[in-house]
Amino acid sequence: MMELFGDPATWLPFAFAALMGAAILTYVILDGFDLGVGLLFPFATPAERDRMVASIGPFWDANETWLVLAIGILLVAFPVAHGVILTALYLPVAVLLVGLIARGVAFEFRVKAPTRHRGAWNRAFYGGSLAASLAQGFMLGLYVTGLQLGWANIAFAALTAVCLTVGFSFIGAVWLIGKTEGDLQLKAIHWARRGIWGMIAGIGAVSAATPLVSGRIWDRWFSFPEVVLLSPLPVISVLLVVLLWRILQRMPFENDRWAWAPFSISTVLFVMAFGGLAYSFYPYVVPEQITIYEAAAAPESLIIILVGALFVLPIIIGYSILAYTVFRGKATELSYY
Repeated sequence: MMELFGDPATWLPFAFAALMGAAILTYVILDGFDLGVGLLFPFATPAERDRMVASIGPFWDANETWLVLAIGILLVAFPVAHGVILTALYLPVAVLLVGLIARGVAFEFRVKAPTRHRGAWNRAFYGGSLAASLAQGFMLGLYVTGLQLGWANIAFAALTAVCLTVGFSFIGAVWLIGKTEGDLQLKAIHWARRGIWGMIAGIGAVSAATPLVSGRIWDRWFSFPEVVLLSPLPVISVLLVVLLWRILQRMPFENDRWAWAPFSISTVLFVMAFGGLAYSFYPYVVPEQITIYEAAAAPESLIIILVGALFVLPIIIGYSILAYTVFRGKATELSYY
């Protein structure tokens, strides 16, 4: 099988890096909106909170599967990088796990627990969402700056943490625009109009900082002819932001038209931003330290892992498609009976 694709030491690491990147991107978008819904909890009424939970209830566990897949690929396909990255990010990873656990428990208990305890579980749901979002943003900031723990890098990581958290609240708001109606939808539109600036600031900060990490990345973006070939990316991004802003300002439309447009446009913006990061850092899996080819496991091991991935990945994709198909449309009354 290896001979069919050329040198396995070349294409296997690239294939697993592409699969890991796709899993991370999918997680950021999908779990981003349900983290965002949790971040918006303090601004909603009790009845609205139930409807917000109903809007993500069928999806949140499937969304987190993509994080498990990404970490699993990092562990088995790039074991050297796994050790370096998780050692540098040990504390924010621990915060992330605590936040995800708190969210998962609160998600189930907030309705099943006695009424007098519901407020505590609501706070746990919000706190878990906040902790997970901040931890992911902090990890992104440190990764972009090369996993170096200087004061400037920590300050940038803190800024990225705040911006990504606001960005998640934004994508959560535009998700609610599509999944809800009435007063809650109007609130979601208001939240989105305010949160869009955090998303723009986060994408702008990471995009501006990335070329400054190394001369290699700077040359990849600003040498000729790359600077000309890549120029459509920022232009398209600006146009999409303007379009998104105009749509939000004119919402709601009659008959709920364009309700999913903000979420769709936001998804495209996240994909473009992630694509820019991937282009900048390739072929490094640890920025400017370890390439995917240096960190990869032996080709004999990777081919076995690839066979397993070819069985597992369609199941994850199929389950996700099924969930989003069955529970399409507006969120209904939350019920556990």
